[in-house]
Amino acid sequence: MPLSDTVSLLFCLLFVLSLGYGHAKDIGALCSTCKQITDNFDKGFEKTTKKNFGGGNTAWEERKLSKYESSEIRLVEILEGLCESSSFECNHMVEEYEEHFETWWFKRKSKHPDLHKWFCIETIKVCCPKGTFGPDCNSCVGGSDRPCHGNGKCDGDGTRGGSGKCTCDGGYKGEFCLDCAERYFGEERNDTFSLCKECHSSCTTCTGATNKDCADCRDGWEEDEEEACIDIDECSKDPPPCKDKEYCLNTDGSYSCSVCDSRCSGCKGPGPGNCLACAEGHKDEEGTCTDVDECELPDAVCTEEHQECVNTNGSYKCQCAGGFEEQDGVCVQQAQPEDSQEGPAEDTEDTNTEKFYQNTKTCELLLEFLSQPLGVSNGSDPPHGIYCIYLTNCTYIPGEHGQLVIPVENGMMSNPALLLK
Repeated sequence: MPLSDTVSLLFCLLFVLSLGYGHAKDIGALCSTCKQITDNFDKGFEKTTKKNFGGGNTAWEERKLSKYESSEIRLVEILEGLCESSSFECNHMVEEYEEHFETWWFKRKSKHPDLHKWFCIETIKVCCPKGTFGPDCNSCVGGSDRPCHGNGKCDGDGTRGGSGKCTCDGGYKGEFCLDCAERYFGEERNDTFSLCKECHSSCTTCTGATNKDCADCRDGWEEDEEEACIDIDECSKDPPPCKDKEYCLNTDGSYSCSVCDSRCSGCKGPGPGNCLACAEGHKDEEGTCTDVDECELPDAVCTEEHQECVNTNGSYKCQCAGGFEEQDGVCVQQAQPEDSQEGPAEDTEDTNTEKFYQNTKTCELLLEFLSQPLGVSNGSDPPHGIYCIYLTNCTYIPGEHGQLVIPVENGMMSNPALLLK
């Protein structure tokens, strides 16, 4: 046969197979759509049982209800609620077979009350009874009453498609779903019934439910003197299986490694209470590693001028105090805005005059100190009788004599000689 003919034949074969596969999928989808329609019909039937009735003249209502019960008005109301507007397949099937619904409603309902059976199975033939499959609704393996012997699902069950083959439930295997899968054992078994139960977690294969019924132990387990499978404690091995700064946790048949707490230098478990030793910057307090506050040590750790200490977890850092910024490793006075509303206090020609400058936008004038003299050393009066305006959150720039005024959080300013509140 020429090569071109062979290729053509293969393409034809693939096309036919694809049609068959697509047809099988379509058959299953048609049955699913049909079942959805008949289920919704039953719901609509129930919903409209006594619609618009329930009070007043009972005898009159009963006469009207008798007419409404099998009326075309009620049928239309039910049909309108069968499908979502977005479901093309559902709406198409209802439109295509609308006459069948009318026939069943007016002529077949009394004799065939099961709409799904009459419409989907017997009339348009897209479904089969439960436990059967295929074009002729053949019984599934194990019979229609117990497909796959009750231990699996029959392919195509209830549809006109499928192969009828069994997909077994967990714990079962084989063509008929009667055999027990790995790590399961058969508690009961005959030609039509099988009950499989799970082995103990330590077993690969077994004859019963305990760890003494194992034929073989799983990885992570070993046989003891009584021939029972017991867990291997990997964490007790020397050397231990975990890395430095990790601790080992034994589990059934295995183990896990977790990182030690940051406060530990080596550990035997989680948290700062299981440290073998404390990490740098931490100390042992009653068996628990806690942070050392270096900023509270007797010897200052931040020794540069205008620095302050900030404690961190396991360490500390030195930073410039408020009103200062770091430049080339040195804390220097921050530049002040030229357009400051308050501006510097009035200066004099005397080079010894102390100065106060506004440092933040939140500076407020405290009028009660407007004319209070500010001492500069041991309570003495300022040179030339200078009076200073007291500003909160302001930074003092010392004069030649090196006097120091310190702003604090509550708005106080002090120097070695005077504390204004």
